[in-house]
Amino acid sequence: MCLAIPAQVVSIDGNTAIVDFGGVKRTVSIALLEKISPGDYVIVHTGYAIQKMDQKEAEESLELWAEVLAGDQPPET
Repeated sequence: MCLAIPAQVVSIDGNTAIVDFGGVKRTVSIALLEKISPGDYVIVHTGYAIQKMDQKEAEESLELWAEVLAGDQPPET
């Protein structure tokens, strides 16, 4: 199974970018994409930005991820 996660581009340096996964920042390759700018949303898989996505689609996806992660918490005792 492949897992790709949306992230927002914070800054760009050549073919790499710092992206924000909801507060967690990582460096990823943007070599596979053209015309990426800070503020854009991309889908990241194994350290590579593989697709640009629009803001609405990214926000909807991030909301779904938040719901999945919230449901994965152990019950409080």
